Amino acid sequence: MSLTQHQADAGAATGPQGKRKPHFGTGRSEFVVVAVLYAAAVFLTIGTVTMNVQGKSAPGPQFFPILVCIVLYLVATLLAIQIIRSPKVPDNSIHPGHGQFSADMLHDLGHLGQEEDEAYDNAPSQTPTKTWKTYSDWRTVGVLLGGVVAFVALLEPLGWIISAASLFWLVAYALGSRRPIFNIGVGLLFSSVIQLAFGAALGLSLPSGFVGVIF
Repeated sequence: MSLTQHQADAGAATGPQGKRKPHFGTGRSEFVVVAVLYAAAVFLTIGTVTMNVQGKSAPGPQFFPILVCIVLYLVATLLAIQIIRSPKVPDNSIHPGHGQFSADMLHDLGHLGQEEDEAYDNAPSQTPTKTWKTYSDWRTVGVLLGGVVAFVALLEPLGWIISAASLFWLVAYALGSRRPIFNIGVGLLFSSVIQLAFGAALGLSLPSGFVGVIF
């Protein structure tokens, strides 16, 4: 193999400025979420199709599960398309605008005098080597998983309305919302609407908890 051919092969594997070309999976780790959504959609589809339905009431107990399955398939597909079109590659470059100023930039911006120039020229190089780090927000993941587990455990004693509203508030808090009164109000509104929809449209009753015992 000639030196010219070796350089051409090496250039094919690298991008501009000598950087290595990213492979297809770079910046597309969110495909894990897509896989989870498709798995949940398939699981719900199988459960809905094999549901033992008694009677012929319309729309029937399979109506809402079918809507949920359609939404899951749609969201998973749109998310997959978005990930393929716009991968989110981690930014590991140095950003002077975020506190990582080079010594040359500080020297040029400082308008130093002759003595300072000599001291700068004789000083050892202090080019920063720290880069941006990528990380997983395990705190948010833990709060969300804990909220789902608590929702399942407290659904029967507290009832659907309170449990669902509390889960909505916790998810909003974990994702960064800091309006607790507004969030709990929206959670109570949606959980109440869902309770009424199940009772009026499907003739099904969600767990009422201690609220049902009181009334």
